[in-house]
Amino acid sequence: MTLSPHPLAIAPSLLAGDFSRLADEIAAVEKAGADWLHLDIMDGHFVPNISFGPSVVKALRPHTKLFFDVHLMISPVDPYIEAFAEAGADQILVHAEAGPHLHRTLQLIKHYGKMAGVVLNPATPAIAIADVLDMIDQVLVMTVNPGFGGQKFIASQLPKIAEIRRMIDASGRSIRLEIDGGINAETARQVVQAGADTLVAGTSIFGAPNYADAIGAIRAACSGASIT
Repeated sequence: MTLSPHPLAIAPSLLAGDFSRLADEIAAVEKAGADWLHLDIMDGHFVPNISFGPSVVKALRPHTKLFFDVHLMISPVDPYIEAFAEAGADQILVHAEAGPHLHRTLQLIKHYGKMAGVVLNPATPAIAIADVLDMIDQVLVMTVNPGFGGQKFIASQLPKIAEIRRMIDASGRSIRLEIDGGINAETARQVVQAGADTLVAGTSIFGAPNYADAIGAIRAACSGASIT
């Protein structure tokens, strides 16, 4: 098999950045070669942590042209879709369990003109997206439990990534497959081989002394990798 039809996209997770200088951190990863910016929104309810809300996203939007990949780890999620859409999100990702009606939530994201994606936790099966493949732009597979950065990659998710790649290919739609959790040069290659084309990396980039070198190492590790 060949690579995903999508070019590899690397999305540094701002959760791992220095919160006292977020605008500077964004400028640094953009200069270092990031493709997207991943924004983790946590409510202290759906996940055991609190990060930031739409006002911060809105404040950051003028500082970069990077694609804003907004990951909502909040429940209930529907009441906040409009706020994040208006704050400058390019894509809004919601967890399958974050509301009673996933289809309706995705309709709401589309209503505000944004790209839409579904997030699957480690214990959430691939089948959870089967009935919404016709309306999503991306699937995000969590390879750690959501809520905190710096966790160890859960290798048991690799077969699920491969299963979702097959589902996407069978659908005939242009859906990206994103992975979030424990991504570094070693694990990046593994998930690309399983079918991923979009990689969220937090600690491995923002914790590195040189952001460009860290992003370059991930790209180099994935170069030439084919889906097995």
